[in-house]
Amino acid sequence: MHKDNPTLLLEARDLKVAYGGIQAVKGIALHIAPGELVALIGSNGAGKTTFVNMITGYLKPDEGQITLDGRDITPLDPRAITRLGVARSFQIPQLYGDLTVLDNMLVANACHDQRLSFWQPARRTSAIARADVLLERFRLSEHRERRVAELPGGVRKLLDIAMALAVKPAILLLDEPTSGVSADEKFSLMDLVLGAIRADKVTVLFVEHDMDIVRRYTQRILAFYDGKVIADGDSATVLGNPEVRRLVVGEPAPEEAAPC
Repeated sequence: MHKDNPTLLLEARDLKVAYGGIQAVKGIALHIAPGELVALIGSNGAGKTTFVNMITGYLKPDEGQITLDGRDITPLDPRAITRLGVARSFQIPQLYGDLTVLDNMLVANACHDQRLSFWQPARRTSAIARADVLLERFRLSEHRERRVAELPGGVRKLLDIAMALAVKPAILLLDEPTSGVSADEKFSLMDLVLGAIRADKVTVLFVEHDMDIVRRYTQRILAFYDGKVIADGDSATVLGNPEVRRLVVGEPAPEEAAPC
């Protein structure tokens, strides 16, 4: 737990980023507690991806600080941050297309163990057993020996998330987990993903544009606009906020809607 505040896992303090003199992130400050399921919403260019990239170490803020469990992770590189317990999946799954599903999982395990000699028989046996647990949990066992390049998009999404979970994170960042998934599959996919994640009691922050997904699954919403957090709270409160509805959701607030 956070050394100063045991109710905090991740904290961002006054983060600022500028690109070519244009302020892209304008003093983001927020915190996430252990076990929370938080949705991050906002239009393109709102600062969501920039924020996620700062948490994972792929981008350094010009000002501000990010702490994980009370430790300053701002200056650390992405691998060091991952080893401390921050993992992510991607909107476009980052997989090895020519390898099988199982071998992709073995690569993820090897990265977590910091041992690239996972082809050695003894280590491979142990790694396979661990991989099979996650493959079963994500209902990927039937695809175990298939090349990733042959898989449909939804299955690749599940594998990408399973690989992120293989590093045993404290917090998992999901980037558009249902993008590219058909409308009739998105709820079943999220049910499966969140059920698999809950088994490890992982804190989840997910970026999502689909308001149906946000309404159905989130416990808390962070709404971004123009490099700032403009609302933070429970689903009903944030999605009912007139500013969020106008600037993020693109719908009129209830009191602003035209009469029938």
